[in-house]
Amino acid sequence: MTPQKKRQRGSRFQADAIDPRALDPDARRVVKRLQRHGHEAYFVGGCVRDLLIGREPKDFDVATSASPSAIRRLFRNGRIIGRRFRLVHIYYGDRICETATFRREPPPRGKDDDLLIREDNEFGTAEEDSRRRDFTVNGLFLNPSTMEVIDYVDGLDDLRDRLLRTIGDPFKRLSEDPVRIMRAVKFATRLDFEIEEETWEAMCDVAPDLCRSAPPRVLEEILRLLRAGTGQGAFRMLWACGALEALLPDHADFLGEYRPRTGDHSREARGFFSLLEALDSRVTQGYEPSMALCMAVLYMPLVTAEVDETKAHMGTSVDSTWRGVAWEMIEPLAQRARLSRKEFTRANRLIAMQPGFHMGTAVDEEANDHRFSPLLFARNEDFDEALDLFGLAAQARGKGRDIYESWVARHRRAIAAPLEEVEDEQRRLRKGSRRRRRRRSKPKKRRPSE
Repeated sequence: MTPQKKRQRGSRFQADAIDPRALDPDARRVVKRLQRHGHEAYFVGGCVRDLLIGREPKDFDVATSASPSAIRRLFRNGRIIGRRFRLVHIYYGDRICETATFRREPPPRGKDDDLLIREDNEFGTAEEDSRRRDFTVNGLFLNPSTMEVIDYVDGLDDLRDRLLRTIGDPFKRLSEDPVRIMRAVKFATRLDFEIEEETWEAMCDVAPDLCRSAPPRVLEEILRLLRAGTGQGAFRMLWACGALEALLPDHADFLGEYRPRTGDHSREARGFFSLLEALDSRVTQGYEPSMALCMAVLYMPLVTAEVDETKAHMGTSVDSTWRGVAWEMIEPLAQRARLSRKEFTRANRLIAMQPGFHMGTAVDEEANDHRFSPLLFARNEDFDEALDLFGLAAQARGKGRDIYESWVARHRRAIAAPLEEVEDEQRRLRKGSRRRRRRRSKPKKRRPSE
């Protein structure tokens, strides 16, 4: 495929570089059935972009002239979803082929200057659908029946130049949906694309409007950035364009004023980005972090700094300090984004468990807290992910690897420990707890004898 620099909009060409075996068979089946019933239907968006640059698509989306109800009639395994954007999920086992009707730009709303799109169910043609999408490289269609690519927005030129550019006026396009700023960051860092200058300027201008976007959708995009293996670069870019202040104001305050040179970063910023770099390294090796671990990575630098400050004022530390600080910091985002209590609580526990990895490691066992049991700690249901978090922090700090490896070995021994040993340890802790309660109880005051 060697597209010429200049071409007519809506041009078509054979995608000889795409191996038909790389196409998802279920998605091809959807397209062919729609076409047999007289509808236009194509692969669209990220799957076409990835196929053309030699990447394996994560999923295949279909766009068609058929309405959602017409799609549903053709596919008994389909279900209409969404209100703001109605589409059809077609199920093949545990896999979904997302199928959407061609859209066009929503009609103007009179004198209202607010460009934010709240409904997007104005159906249109294939060309109108292409022109209302976010970036030129995502506006390409592929007909899997003929292996023909259709380009209405000069997306092929930008794809060849590895340039990320909005379709149409960037300020208008990003104002319609500020989450597109996060998508631009995701594509730029994951695909190693350069953001076109006017698009970048619009991102900086529109960034404050991200606070108006639906928090659950924003959190979903944050998690995608952390799971992409390019989290460090993505968060630097969000920091640079001012988006971080709207998305995570506590983090923006923690990092301070943006500085383009890494050497000029504050100690807090260096620690934060080192932790993201450690996570990126694991992800590129095939590690798939859970939502709880992503949230713990995101907040642990802030919690650690707050705990250190609390200890300085208290002069001592208590185990509940980590849990309380983590809870206070994560809870506001969890409530806004309607994060399940299960995931929120797990993220909190992963952070609160971190001091435990520094206990039970002294040569002189008398120096350790006898209320702590390494055996029971290593058998905790969240131990694996808590240890993963500790390992990432050790990698980011450049120290603590020996402690990490010692706990890996302890974990193996704890899992293999006989039930009698576990029960003995549980009784020891309960006995110690009863002794402490008796020592703390105050003697009753006797009434003076009459």
